[in-house]
Amino acid sequence: MTGFEDFSYERVKVRSEALGRDLEIAAYRAGSGPGLLLLHGFPQTHYIWNKVARKLSEKYTVVATDLRGYGASDKPKGSDSHVEYSKREMANDQVQAMKHFGFDSFYVMAHDRGARVAHRLALDHPDKVKKMILLDIAPTLWMYEHTSMEFATGYWHWFFLIQQTPGPTPESRSDHAKEEMIMSGPEAFWGSLERRVTHSLVAWSDEAVAEYKRAFFTPETVHGACEDYRAAATIDLEHDRADRDGGRKLRIPALKVLWGKQGMIERMGGAVGVFKGYCDESVEVSGRSVGSGHYIPEEVPEDVLSEATGFFV
Repeated sequence: MTGFEDFSYERVKVRSEALGRDLEIAAYRAGSGPGLLLLHGFPQTHYIWNKVARKLSEKYTVVATDLRGYGASDKPKGSDSHVEYSKREMANDQVQAMKHFGFDSFYVMAHDRGARVAHRLALDHPDKVKKMILLDIAPTLWMYEHTSMEFATGYWHWFFLIQQTPGPTPESRSDHAKEEMIMSGPEAFWGSLERRVTHSLVAWSDEAVAEYKRAFFTPETVHGACEDYRAAATIDLEHDRADRDGGRKLRIPALKVLWGKQGMIERMGGAVGVFKGYCDESVEVSGRSVGSGHYIPEEVPEDVLSEATGFFV
């Protein structure tokens, strides 16, 4: 059982301004009622919602997508600016996908990298977001500006995936050596990720692990994931700082943030207070920690279901 047996699958055509051409985003849809967009994180796919998607489709039209660069979605080659994987571009993918399914406004629930896409979506398209739940993140700019030894150790992959291979000239430097390292030892790389999420391992079924490995360990996906992180450390920070300098904050009706008690966000002080600083005073901001590690939808699906159905009304 995958949790998506009742879902239709479609590759939705979206326009990329950075690329000047169309891409296709993989989308899995089921249910009826208000639209609910589900966004996954690294190193996963839409499959992270396998324990909650079917139940949610009893109340909502659930659309679970694979982000650009991940899963069955297109994986364009990134440029030196990494604009192709900016959260602005990736958010635009999702707005267009939801419009394709007939939703000009919708609820959003997102985890990890998907939550960073959702944050940008709500900033750039506040009229599209009815309410939003973000799982186990703090804003990207805030996290980089509050980097500590503990954070850099726990989230080591943030700093590994963005690296260029040194060279004497810009032309001789390459982003791709790190991608080749991952592909040359996929099991070792996966093991290193598992060791940082030991609280989550019991929640990952053999089927889920097989699905994540199958989807992730291709040269195209590894490149897309690295570009996602490279964009976060470059062009995304430029966009975030421009927002801060211009006094631009989230202006959606309500935001809820949930994070794992055994995770990094808890050790950094939680997320409610941080996000209040990124929201207009009119936004209702709430949240709490839950009894999990990082992978909340798979570790505590009952909490996710109760929080979502109680909030998305």
